[in-house]
Amino acid sequence: MDAANQTPAGTLPGEESPDMDLSHRFSKQELALLYEEVLYTIWHRLGKPEHHHVADSRELYTYVQKAFGMDAEEHSVIMQQVKDLESPIFCLKATVKEAKWILGKDVSGFSDPYCLLGIEARSQEPAHPDHKKRMKAVVKDLIPEDQIHRTQVISQTLSPVWDETFILEFEDTETASFHLDMWDSDAVESVRHKLGELTDLHGLKRIFKDARKDKGQDDFLGNVVIRLKDLHCWNDRWYQLEPRTETYPNRGQCHLQFLLTHKKRATTCSRTQPSYTVHRHLLQQLVSYEILQHQAGSISWDGELSRHASTVLYLHATQKDLSDFHQVMAQWLAYSKLYQSLEFNSSCLLHQITSIEYQWVQERLRPEQKAELAESFQSLLAYGVSLIRRFRIIFPLSVPRSMERLQSLLQVLVQMCKMKAFRELCTLSPDLPQMVSTALKSGTKEWFHMKKQHLQPMVKSVEENGKALSRLLVEVIGDLQQCQNIWNKFFIRTLKLNLFSIAYLELESLVAEHVQEQLHEVDSSMSKPTAESLFQLYMNLQELYRMKDFVPERDGPLALSNFHQWFKEAVPQWLQKAYTIALERAQRAVQMDQLTPFGEHNKHSTSTVDLSTCYAQIVKTWQQLNWPDPEEAFMIMVKLVEDICKIALMYCRLIKERAEALSLSEQSEAKAANRLCIVVNNIKQLRLLILKLPSQLDWAQLEQRTGPVIDQQQIQHTLHHQLDSTVSCLDHQVRDVVQALATKLEKGIARHIQELSSSNDTREPEDSIIPLMKFLESELQYLNEHLVQENFKSLLTLLWHHTLDVLSAAAGQQVPLAQSYKKLHCALKSLELCFYAEGCGLPLDTLHTPAFLSLETHLALCSATSRKLIQKYFSNRIQQQLDTSSEKYGAVTIKALYRPSEQKLRVEVLNAANLIPLDSNGSSDPFVQLTLEPRHEFPEVVARTTQCKRNELHPLFDEAFDFLIPPEKCRQEGACLLLTVFDYDTLGSNDLEGEAFFPLCHLPGLDAQEDQADLGRVPQTRLPLTHPKPTDEILRLLESRKGDKEAQAFVKLRKQRAKQSKETD
Repeated sequence: MDAANQTPAGTLPGEESPDMDLSHRFSKQELALLYEEVLYTIWHRLGKPEHHHVADSRELYTYVQKAFGMDAEEHSVIMQQVKDLESPIFCLKATVKEAKWILGKDVSGFSDPYCLLGIEARSQEPAHPDHKKRMKAVVKDLIPEDQIHRTQVISQTLSPVWDETFILEFEDTETASFHLDMWDSDAVESVRHKLGELTDLHGLKRIFKDARKDKGQDDFLGNVVIRLKDLHCWNDRWYQLEPRTETYPNRGQCHLQFLLTHKKRATTCSRTQPSYTVHRHLLQQLVSYEILQHQAGSISWDGELSRHASTVLYLHATQKDLSDFHQVMAQWLAYSKLYQSLEFNSSCLLHQITSIEYQWVQERLRPEQKAELAESFQSLLAYGVSLIRRFRIIFPLSVPRSMERLQSLLQVLVQMCKMKAFRELCTLSPDLPQMVSTALKSGTKEWFHMKKQHLQPMVKSVEENGKALSRLLVEVIGDLQQCQNIWNKFFIRTLKLNLFSIAYLELESLVAEHVQEQLHEVDSSMSKPTAESLFQLYMNLQELYRMKDFVPERDGPLALSNFHQWFKEAVPQWLQKAYTIALERAQRAVQMDQLTPFGEHNKHSTSTVDLSTCYAQIVKTWQQLNWPDPEEAFMIMVKLVEDICKIALMYCRLIKERAEALSLSEQSEAKAANRLCIVVNNIKQLRLLILKLPSQLDWAQLEQRTGPVIDQQQIQHTLHHQLDSTVSCLDHQVRDVVQALATKLEKGIARHIQELSSSNDTREPEDSIIPLMKFLESELQYLNEHLVQENFKSLLTLLWHHTLDVLSAAAGQQVPLAQSYKKLHCALKSLELCFYAEGCGLPLDTLHTPAFLSLETHLALCSATSRKLIQKYFSNRIQQQLDTSSEKYGAVTIKALYRPSEQKLRVEVLNAANLIPLDSNGSSDPFVQLTLEPRHEFPEVVARTTQCKRNELHPLFDEAFDFLIPPEKCRQEGACLLLTVFDYDTLGSNDLEGEAFFPLCHLPGLDAQEDQADLGRVPQTRLPLTHPKPTDEILRLLESRKGDKEAQAFVKLRKQRAKQSKETD
């Protein structure tokens, strides 16, 4: 505790002085007199003990002997003095409060009750429990008239209220008893008046009964008889009114209060001091003893007294007849002063404040009592504010319940300043929030200077000063965090004061002044240790400055507003250190890397983990700097990106050299390939790290900040260009290594395809490609396991393009044998499935390049049979027919119907139109030839022709033809009705007007369940005439098959048509 706030002991309890001692310590003489008082209280104890009090007086003597620190001899001497003192006058303070449910004795049904009460000195016990005559005797028959007390008469009621108090003296509680009689007062009234009050039959009976009584005789309503030895010191209860006879056993109840007190106590304290003063001193002594006996220490004592102390204080207060108000006032004076020396939990003061406020009447106090109370208010206020000023020391969080103690103290001070008693007695009512605010400011300064002194370095140097400043900043930040997170809510809730704002504004200014004093010697030539210590100091100041955001209001700029400028000379050293550490760590990581996957699910090696940590540290350095000046921040960013790119390129070079060195030492081709896979994965991982930098370094925010001072194009050119250039270098490195891996596989793929194309075995194509597929499966599975997915797909893309080139070259060298092409086509389709890998490999969009589609078409045609090619030819011509809308060669109109029941196709050639003139006369002699194609599908069906129409370009034929063909033949690929329009020549061969192809799969009636009855209902079909193109790939393939007569015959026929064609390529 603060010695300056303690009141020295010395004055006697009986002395009245402005500086009356309220300390918990008394002089020997004061203790002796107070001890006499407490022994006298116990010796002359009255009343039955309460159930929660100590009943055995010997226990109380033992307790007070310890509480007053008296030895056996001192106790014996003072005890004898007490026994020799004159006994006090014992008094029963009886209060007749009210009654209810009493008998109505008057004609009106009501009564006019009053009470007679007194104490019978020697009550006589009844001889038998059932014999109650003596106990029911009336007061005026038992007690002398001068000792009888009478209440007022309450007119016309059955629930009278008196609230009258009487002091009844007695000598011995063992023999005395309290008697109370209740009577109905009857004045002399005329019969006429009583009849006027008559309300019912019972009232009439009362009139007749009164007529038999003596005039003016009162009616007995009931009585209460209590033995004093059955009473507690304090009693408050309802008692049953007892009858003298059994006529009306239920006579109602009476509410009585009793207090057993003393008069004319013979002790020195009682004779010389006010009762409440003596009680206060006794309370001080016992409370101080209780606090010192508390095992957990005074600060955790919550004001709860032991049973022994409570009993002694209760006995003293009742014997001295202290009012509740004076008891509470004595408690306040004692507790508030003890708090200033022993500092217990102040929450127990709140109860006394509330009680004083509730019972406050200034006129109940004498002037000296008012002065004492006012002085206690002022003293506790000053002391409480001094504790708040030093709350960091007085209420440390390391001590349990410190928060509760401070919160309780604040509540006590606030409630005390709101009291009517405080406002009336303290003429200058203080502004508590202002007092506390001033105290917190001065306390914060004291705390800062104390910490600064404690943390001063032994050796005075810039480096050591920097470390000391960092430690001081850590203390300051920690204190502010406690103020914000823990203490602030208590001050805001009770005083509407923002403790954090008060503390922050004070500490921020003190820190800025102190740091500037210490850094005035810093320049660019500082040592590395100095730069390191200053970096930590910079981060601490940054954290402190960021806390300004929690200050709701402030006037003007803060002292730390431009603190970063104090460290401007140290920034190059900080950046160089970050770069050096990252570079050295990356070099060590490569030297230690064995180029093997470092985990079950990872495909890159350990050096990438270290490299990621290096970059993370550089990013963290940027975030920690958080440089406020936008232009300078941009230059810092440029330097960091440059360093990052240098490290990336250096890593690529070192990791490739590491792979070559390991491969030379082991001479294993498989392991060498594996290391190349790891190198590719590592560089790809590095690329990902580089691409994350713009978001990790928050370039967008930097561009926004630098917008007013730096051109956007300069940022784009400087930062983005530098990063893109590095990424391009990494991509080039990846491609080089992937290409090296692909080259090794390309040789194997080319060898197997060459063997496949040059072999003359007669095995099925699926069997022939097994060696190629096994080779690819083995190699690709290995690479898939050792390459990350992106790199593996890059490798697959290279291999796919190379494979297509090899297959195309092999297809160009083939002899025109379908079996050879079947092998290559089977190989292409199998490779497509292999590279697609059910969606896990290359996507179909990547696989289906123009080269692939062209090669697939070519191989599919080359590997087909002659008949399949012929069918394909007609399918192409049918598609050409469907795509043609121009009638530049004219058109032919037909009707066609298929009858499933007869398996008969009926074709009606209606007409031709817009034919081109082929004769010298400007006209033609057209006729139509009908054939079913391809011929190998319809070998039994002969060609049909219409009649020739002379000199007609728009001939009408109207001729019908029937063909017997099964329906399944109509559904074959390329199956069609070929309508060839010729110009008839008598001397030479007929000239070609044009061809039309009608697909048989579209025949009306082909899919019908029943035959259509009439051809007339079938719609007409107008088919534009077409000419064959001079060259056709299918015809070229068929022509190359010299030994195939069917193919040669078909080619010959189509070539004849092609010669007459007017189409060009």
